[in-house]
Amino acid sequence: MGGKLRVGQVYRYASGKDPKPASLDGFPNFHHVTNSPVHKRALLEAGINGMAKVTTSDGTRRPAILIRSSPWKAGTEQTPWHDVFDMDNGHVRYFGDHKAGLSATPGTTTGNAALLDAFTGHQGHTLEERAIAAPLLLFRAVSQNGKPKGHVEFCGVGIVERTERLVQWGGREHTTFVNYVYDIALIDLTSEGDAVTWDWIEARRDKGTSHAQALELAPRAWREWVKHGSSALPRLRRRVAQAQVTKVRDQRPQLGGSGAADLELVYRYFDGRKHDFEAVAAAVAARLLRGAGHGYVEGWLTRRSGDGGADFVGRLDLGTGLAGTSLVVLGQAKCVRPDTLITAEQIARVVARLRRGWIGVYVTTGAYSEPAQTEMVEDQYPIILINGMSLVAELRSMARDDHGGDLAACIERVLSSRASVVTNRRPEEILLQ
Repeated sequence: MGGKLRVGQVYRYASGKDPKPASLDGFPNFHHVTNSPVHKRALLEAGINGMAKVTTSDGTRRPAILIRSSPWKAGTEQTPWHDVFDMDNGHVRYFGDHKAGLSATPGTTTGNAALLDAFTGHQGHTLEERAIAAPLLLFRAVSQNGKPKGHVEFCGVGIVERTERLVQWGGREHTTFVNYVYDIALIDLTSEGDAVTWDWIEARRDKGTSHAQALELAPRAWREWVKHGSSALPRLRRRVAQAQVTKVRDQRPQLGGSGAADLELVYRYFDGRKHDFEAVAAAVAARLLRGAGHGYVEGWLTRRSGDGGADFVGRLDLGTGLAGTSLVVLGQAKCVRPDTLITAEQIARVVARLRRGWIGVYVTTGAYSEPAQTEMVEDQYPIILINGMSLVAELRSMARDDHGGDLAACIERVLSSRASVVTNRRPEEILLQ
């Protein structure tokens, strides 16, 4: 019997690839959990690792594609992109393996070819087509004891919803190149205890096992998707239930921890120059909205006088073409002491300035009172709240990705890049860009 991969579990991925010990250095051994007595090792050596296709009595199938994201490489010359993992909302945005300087035609690199082939299967119109589609098993590298290599976190089972070709820059010469990016839906594994059994993958690797037999071992959500197709994905997507009102203590970093130190650094940095905080708030809001899988266009910061109650303006794009629309995003930034509570009245003042087709974003170094949140939920305010703990978590992620973990350098970069976009334009002009 094979092992199980549990969502959120960190596994030791040792270079020796010895499957014998069940655990290594206190972590489950990836090669033990995925060990097979008759098949080759499951590997995460590349970003996109497609298992070899097998030919069965009722057709050919690829058992699975194992995907590994390495956040510590993001933003480098070799890997200029930033993968996005929003596990709570069942969405992953993952960039393909084409790189600057490659002469290969876009889409023909090993990884992109495998994912494009999987996308064709995931868009299958018949049950038979979807039954042979390759599941994506997603992992991301995580640091342990200060070391970025050797450990991976299992993030779930995915289905490619959409692919897009886009132009990126990279390499030492900062040249442009064409690559693919994939929007992936993570399926709900609640029925399996938020885990997937390796026996399912083993069955898909066995040429003596029919498609129907292998499907019997699949997670319930995968079987439902095979049966009903893409129309079922909204109800089969992984969702982590969260209370709509968050206690104040859960909005603040733990005292004495690194998060609290980061938040104090941000507050001290902007104390006395709080208008500059708006640039950081706008950058964090943009990153969080994009991380949720939305198209977001950064607009501008407003001038100190005559800002109409808004500190920054952006645009949220939903859908494409005739099936799409755009919303004006009106942002409010409040740099206050980390122990300060934002009240219902403060949030309501921002909401009062919203028009039809607009949404608000409130970014603060403080926290939101529970009555303020309750009023927001009951009155269905179209506003997104970003508290101090979320703010510094996102800034720390930006610093780690692009500035070697230097939070102050990250803030300076944001300020210098946003200095030229201060204006007093009307918010609705963002829809014309």
